[in-house]
Amino acid sequence: MAENGLASRLYNGEAGLNIVGRRKLWFGVAGVLVLIAILSFSIRGFSLGIEFAGGNSFQVPASVGTLDDAEREVNSALAAKNTGVTVATTQKVGGPGGDSYELRTPQLTAEQATAVKAQIADDLGISADQISDNQVSEAWGSQVTERAVLGLVIFIALVMVYLILRFEWRMAVAAVASLITNLILTAGIYSLVGFEVTPSTIIGFLTILGFALYDVVVVFDKVQENTRGITANNNQTYSEASNLAINQSLMRSLNTSVVALLPVGGLLFIGAGLLGAGTLKDLGLVLFVGMAVAFLTSILVATPLLALLKNYDPRIQAHNKRVLTRRGAVSRGEVTGKGAASPVDQADATDEPVDQDAAALAGAAPKVGARPAGKRATGARGGRPGGGGNRPGGAKRR
Repeated sequence: MAENGLASRLYNGEAGLNIVGRRKLWFGVAGVLVLIAILSFSIRGFSLGIEFAGGNSFQVPASVGTLDDAEREVNSALAAKNTGVTVATTQKVGGPGGDSYELRTPQLTAEQATAVKAQIADDLGISADQISDNQVSEAWGSQVTERAVLGLVIFIALVMVYLILRFEWRMAVAAVASLITNLILTAGIYSLVGFEVTPSTIIGFLTILGFALYDVVVVFDKVQENTRGITANNNQTYSEASNLAINQSLMRSLNTSVVALLPVGGLLFIGAGLLGAGTLKDLGLVLFVGMAVAFLTSILVATPLLALLKNYDPRIQAHNKRVLTRRGAVSRGEVTGKGAASPVDQADATDEPVDQDAAALAGAAPKVGARPAGKRATGARGGRPGGGGNRPGGAKRR
């Protein structure tokens, strides 16, 4: 039945996904992955594109043959001129004059570039005017990196301010930690696999921050809804309410991520894979990897970290103790039935901390207005004989 579907069970917290309760596991896994990424940064580094490492690019008309044919001829020309380098990357690009192949090489001198261009034209049997060559300095890539870092710092600062005003500072810290984890893991995948880093990659990195922030805010909004006035009752701890919020918003986050990844996947696999558009590959790849990682970090890192920070709040600590104390009293049968007024039940109403000894004596505490349980003296009025004491027949006093 629809009522027993996964989405319904997730919303009602009946799917049994204890995500917040296993935060040590998620933090441990995230810490190991971040460490691997940092080691990869230090040892392996990144595969930098021509814009960052510097180099030369040659564009030849697509009419010369396939992309492999063009790459083979350019490598032959590079070897003939004893440059000691080979083609680093190739891609098909479009332009006003028709499609062409762009082939990038490491840095060449001006004389080498001119000689290689002439050799390529001779090997392909075309005019040298049909081949365009460009030289890119690594200084341009450094400027792009500096501005990207500046934009990242400004973005994080604005995010902190927004989340503090919208929620609270603990949520801001948890969200930013999730964003930074997302960036490190995405960059680690680039470093480990050897994906080329281009200006399009930097743009993609900044783009996935917005998607990751949206996913975190969706979950945090549900957490705030579930925990509003939580200290007024003793039914749930803060961690349990946060875990319920994750279960309730998990299907929405998953659907959002899948819907977002479908067009990005089409951009990557169709635009770059089938059509050979290299620029789309650089942008689509970082978006696809970053969005997938953002979904995981928003669920497994952001909310568990928020619950951990909130548990250090004295009010939340006191509330959690009251919840656990009440549950312990219920399990021991120390909380009476409906209408009883044991110390634990009184704490539910007054929102005051529960004394463990008082809870243990709950069964001995008399109800309000109840007769004392001890033995009473004989007589209706503390030892006086019935029927009005010394007044025979119980006559009324006038």
